[in-house]
Amino acid sequence: MTEPALVLLHGGGPGVDAASNWASVRAGFDREFRCLAPDLLGFGTRIAGTDGLKGPRAWALARARQVLDLLDHHGLDRVHVVGNSAAGGAAALALLSVAPERIARAVVMGGAGTGPLPTAVPFYDNPSRESMRATLARLVADEGVHKGLLDELTELRFRQALRPGAEAAFRSMFADDEGDPPVDLAKIGTAVLALHGERDRVSPVAVSERLVAHLPHGRLHVVAGAGHWIHVDRPNEFTKLVGEFLSA
Repeated sequence: MTEPALVLLHGGGPGVDAASNWASVRAGFDREFRCLAPDLLGFGTRIAGTDGLKGPRAWALARARQVLDLLDHHGLDRVHVVGNSAAGGAAALALLSVAPERIARAVVMGGAGTGPLPTAVPFYDNPSRESMRATLARLVADEGVHKGLLDELTELRFRQALRPGAEAAFRSMFADDEGDPPVDLAKIGTAVLALHGERDRVSPVAVSERLVAHLPHGRLHVVAGAGHWIHVDRPNEFTKLVGEFLSA
């Protein structure tokens, strides 16, 4: 029997890419699923050709179309999806809205970009290694536990965040949507598991509580002791929760 396919959609921090975002859990998922983990539009290898996109809704819909093209390319009619935070999570919700027949089950993390826009643009208002390190430190519950990882990611993401076009693309992701309506959550009929870290310093648990309240088939699991990066703080628990939900 062919293993089910799982699309992993990374988060939206400055300088992010798919490989580094999912490194802590990719091996665990590869044992159960055929995994696809693309760099989303505006990040990693996909910065070029994104001119004209403005605001969270436009970016989420563009990334949903990107994923649908990816599924067509691989001949996949229906997949599971895991979406991380304001980039991957928002793209997952957009997919559930525009192509529900292509998604079997979905997991979203950290509020899926449904909370308020940030009051300041992370990193780019002060583009230094120190600023990048501070930005990344907020994503885990205890930065002392992950010092080596954070040091490594600081160097990687600092370089990637300074690629030509990266800053302009990032800033446009948080521009006002000029009155465009958000995804209609009440019309999403797919089963959705929302995961949120108990100690999330980026997005409070209340954001996911409101999200689930508007999803007809949504449920929330708060991961004790985890920050915004649940998959880094609690990788084994994360893969277990996701695996059990997608296989139910």
